[in-house]
Amino acid sequence: MSLFGAMAHAGGHGDVSACLITKTDTNPFFVKMREGAAAKAEELGVTLKTYAGKIDGDNETQVAAVETCIADGAKGILITPSDPAGIAPTIEQAREAGLLVIALDTPLDPIDAADMTFATDNFLAGELIGKWAAGMMGDDAENAKIGLLNINISQPTVGVLRNQGFLQGFGIDLGDPNKWGDEEDPRIVGQDVSDGATDGGRKGMENLLAIDPEINVVYTINEPAAAGAYEALKGLGRENDVLIVSVDGGCPGVDNVADGVIGATSQQYPLKMASMGIEAIAKFAESGEKPAATEGKNFFDTGVGLVTDKPVDGVESISVEEGKNLCWG
Repeated sequence: MSLFGAMAHAGGHGDVSACLITKTDTNPFFVKMREGAAAKAEELGVTLKTYAGKIDGDNETQVAAVETCIADGAKGILITPSDPAGIAPTIEQAREAGLLVIALDTPLDPIDAADMTFATDNFLAGELIGKWAAGMMGDDAENAKIGLLNINISQPTVGVLRNQGFLQGFGIDLGDPNKWGDEEDPRIVGQDVSDGATDGGRKGMENLLAIDPEINVVYTINEPAAAGAYEALKGLGRENDVLIVSVDGGCPGVDNVADGVIGATSQQYPLKMASMGIEAIAKFAESGEKPAATEGKNFFDTGVGLVTDKPVDGVESISVEEGKNLCWG
């Protein structure tokens, strides 16, 4: 188990302990999440222990971390699940033991396996970049050649939501909205995986280009994958005539929007997710009260902003400068 460490604090909630379990300890998104949780724990006097999987998809390590948190008498767990369905039985054990469990960013499967989810509206995040890409192409969107780079073949919920949101935003009819890959629109050249990493994005993009080197729109699950896709396109001299869109909003990603590597990205706010999660655990420990969902949704929406310096009519966005003021990593 990768253990960042434990931080004990004095104060009003000094006898309250909480756990943060992320997919990895290297992705800047999760690093910022840890910073947000640690700062709020320090402020509230909560003891925080943080854990992470070895790689994205490492369910076994996350299961062991949950079991440790139960044994340690934690009041609550914040988790970004690598395998939303696979870890659900262990999460049930935690809840039966009296812990408050909040999923961050990635919903559990089913979503109500956690007490609450604090997350970006990932479908909306995808829909925004889909609408933007279609708007940028104008009439040419009807003849687009689209390649999609997902997380991995297990199709975690966050990846499905972003993918399906993008396709709907672009104007493509969905098949089963709970999975990607069953769409029949001829504009989709193909779908590959990236593991959310630069190397994976490059390899996945190379695979898609082998199917059709004339791809002109690329959806990517996150900004590291987008950077890899750009490298592959640059190898063919096509980096300037392909629209790449993504989701995350980390500082390197926003810089890539400024540099023209990425056309637009949907920005998430991981520090807010984690800090609000610690607040919820502290409140639960004091009063037994659990957090409520945003009205009309089955999770608490922590917001999303489309970052681009090429706004499209009818698609709300913020500038790169604004994105830099809100970015992380």
